[in-house]
Order: sequence, then C-alpha cells, then structure tokens
Amino acid sequence: MKRALDISRHRLVSSSSSSSLQLIPRCDNSLKPILNPLYNLLPQTQNPNQIVDVICSTLKQRDFVLSNLRDEVKSLIPHLGDREISRVLLRFQSDASRALAFFTWVKFDLGKRPNVGNYCLLLHILAWSKKFPLAMQFLCELIELQSKEEEDVFSVLVSATDECNWDPVVFDILVKGYLKLGLVEDGFSAFRKVIDSGFRVSVVTCNHLLNGLLKLDLMEDCWQVYHAMSRVGIHPNTHTFNILTNVFCKDSNFHEVNDFLEKMEEEGFEPDLVTYNTLVSSYCRRGRLKEAFYLYKIMYRRSVVPDLVTYTSLIKGLCRDGRVREAHQTFHKMVDRGIAPDCISYNTLIYAYCKDGMMEQSKRLLHEMLGNSVVPDRFTCKVIVEGFVREGRLLAAVSFVVELRRLKVAIPFEVCEFLIESLCREGKPFAAKHLLERISEEEGHEVAKPETYNNLIESLSRCDAIEEALVLKEKLTSANQVLDVKTYQALICCLCRIGRYREAESMMKEMLDFEVKPDSLICGALVNGYCKGLDLAKAESLLSFFAMEFRILDIESYNLVVKAICEKGSGYKKVLEFQERMQRVGFVPNSLSCMYMIQSLNQ
Repeated sequence: MKRALDISRHRLVSSSSSSSLQLIPRCDNSLKPILNPLYNLLPQTQNPNQIVDVICSTLKQRDFVLSNLRDEVKSLIPHLGDREISRVLLRFQSDASRALAFFTWVKFDLGKRPNVGNYCLLLHILAWSKKFPLAMQFLCELIELQSKEEEDVFSVLVSATDECNWDPVVFDILVKGYLKLGLVEDGFSAFRKVIDSGFRVSVVTCNHLLNGLLKLDLMEDCWQVYHAMSRVGIHPNTHTFNILTNVFCKDSNFHEVNDFLEKMEEEGFEPDLVTYNTLVSSYCRRGRLKEAFYLYKIMYRRSVVPDLVTYTSLIKGLCRDGRVREAHQTFHKMVDRGIAPDCISYNTLIYAYCKDGMMEQSKRLLHEMLGNSVVPDRFTCKVIVEGFVREGRLLAAVSFVVELRRLKVAIPFEVCEFLIESLCREGKPFAAKHLLERISEEEGHEVAKPETYNNLIESLSRCDAIEEALVLKEKLTSANQVLDVKTYQALICCLCRIGRYREAESMMKEMLDFEVKPDSLICGALVNGYCKGLDLAKAESLLSFFAMEFRILDIESYNLVVKAICEKGSGYKKVLEFQERMQRVGFVPNSLSCMYMIQSLNQ
C-alpha cells in the first residue's frame, strides 16, 4: 500500500505544473497563518487564534450539545474557514461520531458549505471507522459538489492520506459512488486512476462498472476493465464472465466465444445457466439457430438444465425465422420436460400464428393458456384481435372479445376501441355501437373516449342513421365534450343528404359557437341542400358567408348555384347579377360556370 501511495503522489506532483488542483494543506504549525499577536490579549472564546481549540474543547465534553457550540464560538464564527474545518476534523479522526457531528453542524447550523478537501477528510475518517453507508452518502454529496467546483476527487483523496488515518477501501467506494449516481463514464475514469495508482477495487465494484459500460454499449471500455483486473490480480467471478459473455454477444465476436469459454474454464469457472442463456438468446436474435441449438445440446452434456428462458429464446428464434411448427414442437418438448410455459412463451407462438393468418391455432393456444391458469395480457388480446381484423374477419373478432369477457378475461379497452374503429371504418356502425353498449353495461359506466364516439357518429352518419348519430352526439355534448370537425362534417352532410337543411344549418351554428371552423365540404353540403330545395337566396347567402368569414371560395358550390339559377329559368340577367355579387366577395367563374351561362341563353 505504501508503494501505491508513492506512485499516486509521484503522479500528482508530476502533473501539478499542468493542473490547477489544490491539495489539502498539511495541518502543521509551519503552515499556520501569522495572525495579529494582539489577539492573544483577548479571552480564549474571542481569540481567532484559538477557534480550533475552543471548538475541540467543547466537542470533547462528555455531554456536549451542538446548539451550545454556536454560543461558545459566536464571535469567532466569521474566522471559521475551510482550513479550520479540516483541523477540527483531523483532531477527531479517531472519533467518527464527533467528527460527523461537527461536519453536520457546519453544514446545517452555520450554513457553510465545506470544500472538497473537508469532504475528503470526512470520507477517510468514516471509512477508517468502517461506517461505509455514511461514507457513500457523503461521497455522493461530494461528487455533486465536485461537478460544480471541477476538482479531482481522487487526487484530493490521495493527498489527504498524508493528514489522517485511512483505509484503501475508500477508493473502492469512490468508484461505486459514481456508478450509484449513474455517472458510469466518470466511474470508469475514476477506476483507471485508482488502478494506475496501485490501489485495488473489489470484484463486485468491477462487475457494477462492467454492467454500466455494457448498458451504454461501451464494449471497448469493458475489455479495458477486464484486462486491468487481470493485470492487478482482481480475480473475476462467475458474474464477471456472464457480463463479459453479454459483451461478446453485443460486440458480434461470435467466432471468439469458444475461446472465451475456454478462458473462463482456465480461470476455474464453469459456464452456468445464465452464461448459456445469454449465448442462446443472442444467437437466436441474430438468426444463428444452428449454433443456438448446438449450445442447447451442450447444456445437457454439461449437466446445465435448460430453463424457461432457454426455451423461450429458441421458440422466438424459430418463429422469427418463419418455422412456426418447429417452434410449437419445441414448446411441447419444453412442457414434456416439466417446464411450465408463461405468458411470454405463449404470446410468442400466438403472435407467430396470427402473423401467418392461422387464427384458429392462435385461439386454441389462448384457451390452452386459460386451462393452465396463465392469464393473457394486453398483448395476447391485442395481437389476436388485430389478426382477425387483418384477415377481414371483423365479426369473428367481435365474437372473440365477447367470449373472453364472458370468461372473465380482462381485455384492455384500447383493444375494444381498435375493434370499434375497425367496424366503423368497414361501414358496420351498428355492430360497433352494440359492442360499445355491451362493454359499458358490463363495466357499469361509460368507458369510451370522445374519439371513439366521434368515429361512431361519423360512421352512423355515412350510413344515414342520423337518429342514432344524434343520440350519441347529445351524449357527448352533455358531457361537455366538443365534437371534431370531421364529426360535424359527417352529421351536416347526412342531414343535407336526407333533406333536413334547416337542422344542418343549426348544426353549423352550434359548431361555430364551439369555435370549430367549417371546411369546404360543409359549405358544399349546405349550399347543395338549399339548391335542391330551390331556396337559392339562402344558398347564395351561405356562399357569401363562407367566403367572407372563412375565405372558403368553393367553386363547386358556386357552380351549383349558377346551375340552379339557370335550371329555374330565371334568365341570363339573373345569372349575371349573381356572378357580379360573387365576384365582389372573391369568386372567379371557371369553364363550367360559363357553360351553364351559355346554356341559359339558349333557353
């Protein structure tokens, strides 16, 4: 350990010319600042030269109370700086409880922020006293402080070893602290400094570091950690090799896996179930099923019994490769060997069958799940319903949902909404409405979102089922829900199509009251409706209104009015007057407008 310290100090000294690092000053008398000698004429509790002695004297009292400490040194508090805090901590390096009490008093009672050097001294004191959880707590505070002050915690920790008792475990705690805060790359940097300076970290800390680097896909850094462990004699354990197996798999070094497994055995570790599962899963994800099944056979030869994870990986790999029947055979083999399938293994097969359009097999598997007391999740229901819809079997999908609800299987309403929307899209709004009513009745309350009602209203309107659509529309508006423009569009077009123009116009006014802007389709529907009813004045009024209020210059609607005037036999003069009025609001006739006008001349 002495050699490790010498190495670290040599590194610190050699880098001092290019670094702004401030080391903790030694607390000997030679570094003591020269103060005004007249201070010695003051009482001890008022003498700035005596602040450390006064604080330590108070803390040493058997029944000391921190609240009294402020009163004792009230006039000296302005003279309590970082150096004085360090001197007090050093006096109590063998009494961690008093050192900690003083540090806490400085932080909270005085509101002073200790510097990095003060924290490092406290860390050494706590680590020396085996108070490791407290050391980790204050280290995390220190790391956050260091991020603001940009000081190197490791270097300050090393320099502080000149001042106090210390335990090398503090450097292990340092690496762990960075990892605990999720600062994996900073933890890796600290690890390199610790190892390069001759200190050691535990294999547990190395494993945490490897895991963090693996999650960040920093494969090269993982290998650097492993090689550093080998170089300084930190013996890996099975967990280390399992993490490195993951690194191999992510790093695509499949051709080196056998060499690595041999290396693992040389180190005295047999690949365990986790090792094999990692490899099998990775081979399957990359489509290397031959190698995956080879490892599966090797597991039995080495007395490592495959578990649910192993079989699920193989089943997924086969399904992904389009070999669904082989996947189902592997599934049966798993069951025959006494391994109970879970929801994930069932879902894997169900998804594969649905993808191939084999819906009956999917349903049988779901019933098998229920028979084995495996509860289907939202994915199970969703994938089967979507499979039926994709195959164009909407009514079968509805029957499936109703059947599951009868069996008391909870179906996420998002699945029901998807089915309702699909029925509406296919022009089956009454089936959609019946399904929604049935689900709401079973739940005892309304479950659908406004978007679902909007879709249902649109679909009913397209089928001219206006009364049912209006009932749903009232249900929405009474719940203070605003219809969207597409829903208003569908309702207004439907009302105009069946000759209820006045109601359609009232609907448009309601729409404007809710600040929903109309579009050209609504304009065309209303104008066309009044033209059919031969109320041309109203049609022209609406045309002008849409043009002036919303800049909707729908030429098709304009031509409808021109045609209606011509067919009414009002004469060429009436058409010209209409054209002149419309030009003032922005309409420009096109070739169809001219054709209608020419036809009116021949009448």
